[in-house]
Amino acid sequence: MTAQPAAAAARATVYGYPRQGPDRELKKAVEGYWKGRVTADALRETAAELRRANWRQLADAGVHEVPTGDFSYYDQVLDTSVMVGAIPGRHRAAVGADALDGYFAMARGTQDVAPLEMTKWFDTNYHYLVPELGPDTVFTADSSKQVTELKEALALGLSARPVLVGPVTYLLLAKPAPGVAADFEPLTLLDRLLPVYAEVLADLRAAGAEWVQLDEPALVQNRTPAELNAAGRAYRDLGSLTDRPQLLVASYFDRLGDALPVLAKAPVEGLALDFTDSAAANLDALAAVGGLPGKRLVAGVVNGRNIWINDLEKSLSTLGTLLGLAGQVDVAASCSLLHVPLDAAAERDIDPQILRWLAFARQKTAEIVTLARGLSEGTGAVAAELAANRADLASRARSPITRDPAVRERAAAVTDADGRRSQPYAERTAAQRAHLGLPLLPTTTIGSFPQTTELRTARADLRAGRIDTAGYEQRIENEIRDVLAFQEKAGIDVLVHGEPERNDMVQYFAEQLTGYLATQHGWVQSYGTRYVRPPVLAGDISRPHPMTVRWTAYANSLTERPVKGMLTGPVTMLAWSFVRDDQPLGDTARQVALALRDEVGDLEAAGTSVIQVDEPALRETLPLRAADRPAYLDWATEAFRLTTAGVRPDTQIHTHMCYAEFGDIVQAIDDLDADVISLEAARSHMQVARELAAHGYPREAGPGVYDIHSPRVPSTEEAAALLRKGLEAIPAERLWVNPDCGLKTRAWPETRASLENLVAAARTVRAELA
Repeated sequence: MTAQPAAAAARATVYGYPRQGPDRELKKAVEGYWKGRVTADALRETAAELRRANWRQLADAGVHEVPTGDFSYYDQVLDTSVMVGAIPGRHRAAVGADALDGYFAMARGTQDVAPLEMTKWFDTNYHYLVPELGPDTVFTADSSKQVTELKEALALGLSARPVLVGPVTYLLLAKPAPGVAADFEPLTLLDRLLPVYAEVLADLRAAGAEWVQLDEPALVQNRTPAELNAAGRAYRDLGSLTDRPQLLVASYFDRLGDALPVLAKAPVEGLALDFTDSAAANLDALAAVGGLPGKRLVAGVVNGRNIWINDLEKSLSTLGTLLGLAGQVDVAASCSLLHVPLDAAAERDIDPQILRWLAFARQKTAEIVTLARGLSEGTGAVAAELAANRADLASRARSPITRDPAVRERAAAVTDADGRRSQPYAERTAAQRAHLGLPLLPTTTIGSFPQTTELRTARADLRAGRIDTAGYEQRIENEIRDVLAFQEKAGIDVLVHGEPERNDMVQYFAEQLTGYLATQHGWVQSYGTRYVRPPVLAGDISRPHPMTVRWTAYANSLTERPVKGMLTGPVTMLAWSFVRDDQPLGDTARQVALALRDEVGDLEAAGTSVIQVDEPALRETLPLRAADRPAYLDWATEAFRLTTAGVRPDTQIHTHMCYAEFGDIVQAIDDLDADVISLEAARSHMQVARELAAHGYPREAGPGVYDIHSPRVPSTEEAAALLRKGLEAIPAERLWVNPDCGLKTRAWPETRASLENLVAAARTVRAELA
């Protein structure tokens, strides 16, 4: 289709941009501040310069309207809690004494005060800090951050649009504060919150904002009539204000469904909609409600969550259709570009031809600008860009990298029997207990131990040729010996080798599997100052050689206690990678599962009696719309069983999940047929243990009693209290004692103290039970 010029020129914009800087300058500045090496003023200046650099890059690329307010030291939902004055009582003194230190105390906790709970931002691997609210919550406006950043952009001569988390999504993401009844619904505070948003909007208008974006991604989920009515009321009230900028209500990650007509008729000036993947259904739905006559539509036609180049002609066709459905059509990515790396041009180790298939934030910005120009001026104005795009898409489609006949034949031959253990759990557990001889309330850790500077230096030295493979392996062996010695001395029952050889729980495996590409600079924020480099899943997957057996077998040779083999599960391998978009996810998951099945078999053959296959992303990848969930859970649980079902009955299979809302997938957890599951529970006060009990979960479980995302050391009594709470839901013969998650990000002093207290807590409670 040839796009015809629009009546008004289409504008290019984005909803948000990567915060970290090209060399993760923000991470270094924030962590330097925590360690006392960077002053507060120096941290603020680093942040301001990163914001200015982002805006200049966007403007220079041709973006007509830059976002402000999306930048954060830690998390945008935490920023919203500050903006509306929703400071938990336990943090008010710290915030009052020093706003910056108090902010980080809410995010990370202190030795004396627990942090806010952390969980996944919808179906992404980004984590947000969960607001804590109650019937006594009093909201107060603090628009200083939003106003300051808007003024910074305007001072550069740029057209800028502040971006805020919308009031409905903010309340729907919140939880009852500690001590508040569990059935309290934060959405009942909407009428109390809206005047605060009105005050912030007035402040932004006074500061020069022409438009403000209010993000409401929670409305793409299934919502009750009461919740939809609340959304309608919220935007009737905000839209009726006289002292405000123009309002752009944004949704992303999926289709709006029943919320679309609610927002379409609200008295706001614009909507921003996602038109990628399953959200493409928004196109027909928008036509069905009569479009947005006289209003602005920001069309998210460039995928903001994956790294493959856009099909420009297909997107122009979508945009051309949308021209008849709104008064003004502008072009954007489907969501904030926070979820992709900064610049593909920085990659030097990827084949140049393959590199042309990839689009990180800067390349996506260029695609958005090209599409806006093509929509405004016609396809002839971007003919060269369209021709190059066609060639790159064709190159990928015909590349031998993407297809391996042997892998596809093996996947096609899988039967239902391949995904079933040879004996039911009741028979397996007796064999495992006899074989392992573990005490009541066995203690273990999740897998990783602190990644020290020495370990990172060793990997860098190996890459740079400063040490040879033998020298590197000697350093790894030394670390494994030290980690095992500590665990034995501390009294931990099931040991781990500590994973000193692993750079990342997904990347480590991706680098050893065919079909994956690794990046050098593809950093993406996971939470706070934690950044990951998701590998790129480009082709069919197989395992050329064993990946973990060498180090697990070495660890087993050093101790009489069981040592867990540690693998990352197939769903997490997909969720924490940039997945291919040219075949169904279930097909890719089956390929990964078969590769991991080979590894599980080799671990067992080498004498490993306990094998953990981590699936922390099982809940994260759950589709946002209920209608899409059964098909996902079918292939996701099948992939896990395919990975693990080939072992003997007396080999104990563990899995692990963390930082997600598990209540939605308890049946799927059951369907995995793992013998033991460990889960995050410390920050959520053992909620998951109650959810497992309510479901009647029949297997063993280890709800965490040590929050590893905070530097504080839990006391023995604190861990014991959580353990007792776990025993209210899970019988002692099926309860394990473990941290919430891996210890990679923690320092050794706090790790030693915390694990010693954890073991002491288990002994205390064992004695009480005796």
